[in-house]
Amino acid sequence: MQGFELKNSYDAVIIGSGHNGMVAACYLANAGLSVLMLEANEEAGGATRSKQVFSGLEARLSVYSYLVSLFPEKIVRDLSLNLELRSRSTASWTPSEQGNEYRELLIRNDDELHNREAFRELTGNLNDYEGYLRLQEMQSNLAKVVWPSLTEPLQTREKIEAEVAKLDSAAWKSFVEEPLGVVLENLVQDDLIRGMLFTDARIGVSTYPCDPSLIQNRCFLYHVVGFGTGEWRVPVGGMESLTKELHRVASDSKNYQILTASPATRIDPGSERNSVYFEHEGKQYSTQAKHILCNASQQVLDRLLGKEPDFETCFAGAGFKMNMLLKKLPRLRSKRYDASEAFAGTVHIDEGYQQMLDSYHESQQHNMPACPPGEIYCHTLTDPSILSVPLQSEGYHTITLFGLDMPYDLFVSDPDSQRKEAATRYLKGINKYLAEPIQECLASDADGQPCVEAMSAFDLEEKIHLPHGNIFHGDLTWPFAENQREVGSWGVETEHDGVLLCGSAAKRGGAVSGIPGHNAAMAILKA
Repeated sequence: MQGFELKNSYDAVIIGSGHNGMVAACYLANAGLSVLMLEANEEAGGATRSKQVFSGLEARLSVYSYLVSLFPEKIVRDLSLNLELRSRSTASWTPSEQGNEYRELLIRNDDELHNREAFRELTGNLNDYEGYLRLQEMQSNLAKVVWPSLTEPLQTREKIEAEVAKLDSAAWKSFVEEPLGVVLENLVQDDLIRGMLFTDARIGVSTYPCDPSLIQNRCFLYHVVGFGTGEWRVPVGGMESLTKELHRVASDSKNYQILTASPATRIDPGSERNSVYFEHEGKQYSTQAKHILCNASQQVLDRLLGKEPDFETCFAGAGFKMNMLLKKLPRLRSKRYDASEAFAGTVHIDEGYQQMLDSYHESQQHNMPACPPGEIYCHTLTDPSILSVPLQSEGYHTITLFGLDMPYDLFVSDPDSQRKEAATRYLKGINKYLAEPIQECLASDADGQPCVEAMSAFDLEEKIHLPHGNIFHGDLTWPFAENQREVGSWGVETEHDGVLLCGSAAKRGGAVSGIPGHNAAMAILKA
């Protein structure tokens, strides 16, 4: 059994080897607890693994996830991780085509003079720039309170609100109490700028600016509090560098064992010990553990516990992922910026405020949007190390597109043809802002096929077991206790004392954060 003997009992069994499970394993194993990790797939890493996607080309892409913002430096320090995250020189580039008018806004990191003039050039004055700065200020004040609280027991809503109010009472009202569209429309008037700012509220979820459910507010919050600044950084070596480093730290403890291609099949909770059953190499095995940590969705945990999974209350995913390998960067329509600067940040495609409203409404009518919005990231302009030296020298680059408004249900009846059509529409959207079709810039694999990989929410459920393709495993939660029972808990607890959630399904889960893994470990170690 992969070179080790299965023990009859462990202190902890972790189901799922994604980054959150790995974080929990590191904390527990370093504290002297025996840990067994079970992974259903052939390779460890879950949604944070990398692989050579295109045959014959040495480019290891982060297949599912891409940038890092929510992974706390506290975890890096606690576990002594050798992890390098690089800042991007460009924050974002947003082109727009309204009628026959081409407009664009490029925002640089740490270049206030350029940004000020870019806003003035776009709008004719500085009103929206001042509104943009005010929004950034409110985000920063909220983050100063919320960010450190994410790795602590859940605090009351009233306490978090009071702490934020000491810094900026308007921030709490704008981001927690009112629909996000209210503050955006008050502070910013230009449609392009409003859309650029609202995008963070829509990543992976179907929503609109004045949605009374406030899911847009919760999604926005998770995207703007990371590191206390909201910056999204590039993991050097790709996302697998994080997974490999966590595996190294856990393995160095000598208390950690991992089995891949070993799906868990059942959990029997007990008063003092819990039994977990799993398959490995065609045989059924079982072991016991004081603690079982589930790094999968609530629906997977329900199935393992013998309960009927609840998909009715699960928000369906609405994202669409495309990975591409380019033999060269495309030329832009822009007369001001080169692709090497524009693509170094987040590229917003068809993400004007009204465009996204139209796209959302189309998708809610069970139609594929004619001009679906999306974002593009180029890893290799900041970190070329995921490419072989020959590919680097020849000018190859990887780009990832994350599309919006592609709900799971659109792909259920005919996933292949719908996936192909969606990819075609996204490429068409990109081409509107290029001086040459991106298809002419694509590399070809060993079989002569263009280097494009596309995945819908339906595919994400099939490949990595995300419930209805929801990248957050379910509804995003507020970062505070929502009832008295939750106060002082870690947000990972279940109805069974010995069974914990340690992934995105936990409170304060979602994105590449490691926070649920940390909190599950703390729930055990500080009990």
